[in-house]
Amino acid sequence: MKKNFVEELRWRGMLAQIMPGTEELLQKETVTAYLGTDPTADSLHIGHLAGIMMLRHLQMCGHKPIILVGGATGMIGDPSGKSMERNLLDAQTLYHNQECIKAQVAKFLDFNAEGDNAAEMVNNYDWMKDFSFLDFARKVGKHITVNYMMAKDSVKKRLNGDARDGLSFTEFTYQLLQGYDFLHLYETKGCKLQLGGNDQWGNMTTGAELIRRTLGVEAEAYALTCPLITKADGTKFGKTESGNIWLDAKRTSPYMFYQFWLNVSDADAERYIKIFTSLDKDTIDALIAEQNEDPGRRPLQKRLAEEVTVMVHSQAALEQAMEASNILFGKATKESLLKLDEQTLLDVFEGVPHYEMDKSLLGQQAIELFTREDVPVFASKGEMRKLVQGGGVSLNKEKLAAADYLVTANDLIDGKYLLVQRGKKNYYLLIVK
Repeated sequence: MKKNFVEELRWRGMLAQIMPGTEELLQKETVTAYLGTDPTADSLHIGHLAGIMMLRHLQMCGHKPIILVGGATGMIGDPSGKSMERNLLDAQTLYHNQECIKAQVAKFLDFNAEGDNAAEMVNNYDWMKDFSFLDFARKVGKHITVNYMMAKDSVKKRLNGDARDGLSFTEFTYQLLQGYDFLHLYETKGCKLQLGGNDQWGNMTTGAELIRRTLGVEAEAYALTCPLITKADGTKFGKTESGNIWLDAKRTSPYMFYQFWLNVSDADAERYIKIFTSLDKDTIDALIAEQNEDPGRRPLQKRLAEEVTVMVHSQAALEQAMEASNILFGKATKESLLKLDEQTLLDVFEGVPHYEMDKSLLGQQAIELFTREDVPVFASKGEMRKLVQGGGVSLNKEKLAAADYLVTANDLIDGKYLLVQRGKKNYYLLIVK
């Protein structure tokens, strides 16, 4: 007996809208389902994760997931929830982005599964690039009326003046292009179900309608959406002051990625652990009970951060992220500081004062360097001497034994940083140029 995919999404809070008959189809047979993603960058960000997790749960319930990279539709732009059109990408960039995305998605889906439910990746550019406008008008356009297209919320909002720039013809046809993807996958891969975010519902039902109008009412085509993920306070999920949280370690370091999940609110942690991990209901219920008993220990946030970081990066990346977190808040050593790559070092000490110092000053005593006007770590030499005597000053996580210690190039981390600590919590990062 197959695990019930719809039931799995329901208890996880991942079910928004579902076409009648979808659940029965999933119980009856192994279903091929697809979800579209946009290849406008060479990395996904955590805003894409809910959709990828839907595909992961689908495959774990024994069905076949297809991830569609919108090489063609990504060149146009989707009106739902957006106010601007996208930039056109060239074929080489699209291909590069597609390969990067596939490598990321392969951590969530099994592309080599035995049996009939191995994951697949397709790109709609492959079947749209030679499709002439006349062919499109004849094969697709004649089946869907303008009245039907105008009734969609995503189109209505743009036409009713909610967006200053209106709606271009290109974007207006987007739902037909997306609808044709569904028809093409139905005909070539037997794909009967489309998954997506709730803002895609209009486009998705257009696809199911196009299949029925093209192939007859007995054609089985269904749609199922996940709610748009927000924070408990209603604000947008996945954005920070510095922008998106990316899955690519070069764009968002595993440390920053781990910290993002670790710092979500209690209410969000309870929702996110169901959506963004594969932990079962019993495990999650036990963690929620533990959190309610002692919220200060934050077991939900810790387990969430661990699970998602391992899934997106690796166990080794998680361990490094946890070690990096201890540098600010725990008893870290110089050795753990030296293990950090430059980006993680800068991420860990992002919020501490940074001072630049000329390389020619190296070779002087610490008391001369750290009381300069341009490097005001200590207010005076007297203050520094007193703190050093009390064991309250560290250089690169090692206690400074004497204020007249000579600071040389050998003390530099990554050849250009000095980390000075005053007391328990005051850090200063000196960038030596």
